[in-house]
Amino acid sequence: MTPSYLQPAALCAGVDTRAQFNKPIIGLTYALALCGLTLSSMVNAKTVQVSSPDTHIYISLTDDSGHPEYHIQFNGKTVINPSKLGLVFAQLGELGSEFTIKNVTRNSVDQTWQQPWGERENVRDHYNRIVATLSNGKLDFDIEFKAFNDGIGFRYVVPKQAGLTSTPKLDITDELTEFVIPNPQQTTAWWIPGRGWNRYEYLYRTTTLDKIDRAHTPMTFRTADGVHMSIHEAALTDYAAMVLNQGRDGTLRADLTPWSDGIRVKTQPGFSSPWRTIQIANDAPGLLNSDLILNLNEPNKLGDVSWVQPGKYVGIWWGMHLNENTWGSGPKHGATTSETKRYMDFAAQYGFDGVLVEGWNEGWDGSWFHNGDVFSFTQAYPDFDMEAISQYGKSKNVRLIGHHETSGSVTNYRNQMSDAYDLYKKHGVTQIKTGYVADGGDIKRIDENGITRHEWHDGQFMVNEYLHSVTEAAKRGISINTHEPIKDTGLRRTYPNWIAREGARGQEFNAWGSPPNTPEHTAILPYTRMLAGPMDFTPGIFNLAPEGLEAINRVNTTLTKQLALYVVLYSPIQMAADLPRNYVQRLDAFQFIQDVPTDWNDSIALAGDIGDYVAFARKQRDAEDWYLGALTDEKPRKISIKLDFLTPGKQYQAQIYRDGEKADWLSNPYDYVIETQTVTATDSLTLSLAPSGGTAIRFKAL
Repeated sequence: MTPSYLQPAALCAGVDTRAQFNKPIIGLTYALALCGLTLSSMVNAKTVQVSSPDTHIYISLTDDSGHPEYHIQFNGKTVINPSKLGLVFAQLGELGSEFTIKNVTRNSVDQTWQQPWGERENVRDHYNRIVATLSNGKLDFDIEFKAFNDGIGFRYVVPKQAGLTSTPKLDITDELTEFVIPNPQQTTAWWIPGRGWNRYEYLYRTTTLDKIDRAHTPMTFRTADGVHMSIHEAALTDYAAMVLNQGRDGTLRADLTPWSDGIRVKTQPGFSSPWRTIQIANDAPGLLNSDLILNLNEPNKLGDVSWVQPGKYVGIWWGMHLNENTWGSGPKHGATTSETKRYMDFAAQYGFDGVLVEGWNEGWDGSWFHNGDVFSFTQAYPDFDMEAISQYGKSKNVRLIGHHETSGSVTNYRNQMSDAYDLYKKHGVTQIKTGYVADGGDIKRIDENGITRHEWHDGQFMVNEYLHSVTEAAKRGISINTHEPIKDTGLRRTYPNWIAREGARGQEFNAWGSPPNTPEHTAILPYTRMLAGPMDFTPGIFNLAPEGLEAINRVNTTLTKQLALYVVLYSPIQMAADLPRNYVQRLDAFQFIQDVPTDWNDSIALAGDIGDYVAFARKQRDAEDWYLGALTDEKPRKISIKLDFLTPGKQYQAQIYRDGEKADWLSNPYDYVIETQTVTATDSLTLSLAPSGGTAIRFKAL
């Protein structure tokens, strides 16, 4: 039965439905149709609402306060208090204040699309949508909301219109978007500082939400009621990235990263902002099972992308971090023809399809971190023969993976990019790892007047520069793995050759970091950074303490936790990051790295708590095998896992790699057990995780 406040008579009489916010909106379009109205004609509406398809999430948009505000409820409780919306322009002033809702359109979508590679092959895109046009009588702008079962997204659209014909250029000086969180002193947040000296390579802080100063997104929090939420953005193109500034306790406000001249975004009429996103779930695993960010991105724009190949690689990389080799030339140079061939031999023997080589090109000698202008992306050092290496790799069915380090001198890179990508294409290189290791605001560009400007990694200029490298690479059938990147916002759906990024504290900090990554670090990443998309973390270190267990610089995990990372921290390209000799010493454990795929038919977060532990199951694409990874922080724990994700009626051999009884990351990280047992979907397993330990399982279909 249609609720009384949605009855045609009530609507035709102009009844204000604001007081009915907690009631369902099912039947609204039907009721309007009966009285000859459309939502677009409700020019006097002051509040509009939209729910998720399952009606657990409700969004209310109102202009009652003299400016637009939104308000969100989840399962009948407020999770976002009334929060301001709007944009400020140098040419127009504020779009928001004194604007009222002019009309609203609404639709619903339920469709499934297919990823060419990813955590799951088929993604359901199911949402209810409203677009509210706001006007002050002279100018209009739209606020578009999509409500999914796993969260919401909204964005601003400033269309071309008569009032803007004399204003071809628009400079955004501020975005007024707020996220007002109830009870911040009782809400726990996991966050990293936003826009500092570094990019995103911080250890996560765990505090109450009121202690946040300025935070990068994704920023994840848990309310006193146990609701889990994460604020981020999707489809970040031609716009500045958003960090979150806290004003009054609990009021997080969008802070757009500025250009060097202070302007936040340089645009023109007819633009859309990125989506502001809030993922919402009853528990921590619910966040991990969300496809919200991907669904808010546009479909693939590249056409046939069968040339984008997930896989596993080894590389001339870890030795430089351990000071066994150097990036620059000399007696310890790592990127030599002979060393690359040796790695290719190892890759071919153990089933890896690529070898990453860093330090092959001229420019690494001296203080390369601070002198990116000297890099050549086409001229190799004399001891590196790309032609010979490519031919050797081809004979071994192992591809050379390219590398370009810019040290933040992006104009130098842009000027050489076409020639550099053409060179790689000539030699059959189909993947490139790019690097931008400049400190936070030290990206160096040369403007149109020849003046050096310094920009942020996450400002609009660099947002466009990163995407330019991806689209130029796509023209040559090359995929990009960006390190020191702009944060992931799901653009891999639109540009599937953007195959991975770094964008967080990775494995290398364990070689020289002060401090190295903590035991809880990889128990936080799935619920924060990994909500944005794949990360090239570079797992798989087997020599966990090359300077001894007492050294500061060491890997703070057990060996089997390193195996679990291949399942827990998703990437379509995974590195076996250690030196080949360390794998040869433990070939029994190395077998899991050889077996585990990087492309999945489905992925399911089974259990977890932010910063404590996590368990994932993933099904291999085009096969019947499943893989499981579980890991914990510094505390040991037992977790029971139901195997009901397995195909009913089918038997599997569970090949289990687990911590031994005396395993401990601090004192005994190499104690592990490998065992097998036959299981079915009706069984359960109890996983015993040592301090900073893990379990990795291959369920091989029988």
